[in-house]
Amino acid sequence: MKDEPSERLDPRARTLWRIVGALNALPLVVAGVAGSWALLRLVDASFFTGVLPALAGVVLLLLMVVVAPTLRWRRWRYEIREDEVDLQRGILWIARTLVPLARIQHVDTRSGPLQRRFGLATVIFYTAAGANQIPELSAPIAAKVRDRIAELTRFQDEL
Repeated sequence: MKDEPSERLDPRARTLWRIVGALNALPLVVAGVAGSWALLRLVDASFFTGVLPALAGVVLLLLMVVVAPTLRWRRWRYEIREDEVDLQRGILWIARTLVPLARIQHVDTRSGPLQRRFGLATVIFYTAAGANQIPELSAPIAAKVRDRIAELTRFQDEL
């Protein structure tokens, strides 16, 4: 088995993922607080039972904002080799994908509003089997990675 890929995502990815995690968890926290209020005020449940929904929302928020982005960033790695792109990602289950350069049809970069705010971009490369991506690279690095993959795929086409 090959060594794990050597390149990491930009450290600002953690901050971006924390913001996205907070935005995604916010409706659940609000629902938990509303549920707790309803249990305590309308149903007259015990204090312990009443605070459980709010506590669950806060725990979920902490997982999505503190724990998951850090673990996700630690595990996400990539490497562009002469004949393949090696991707490793996951938190509990680690996925490893080797994409032969000869199979890549085209490559591009994308940057959403939050990514642009942090100076980040995603490199997406397509094969007949579908798209793969390297997220949250600094915009200049993403451009270099995109160009490097495009250059290597042209070289593979010439062989």
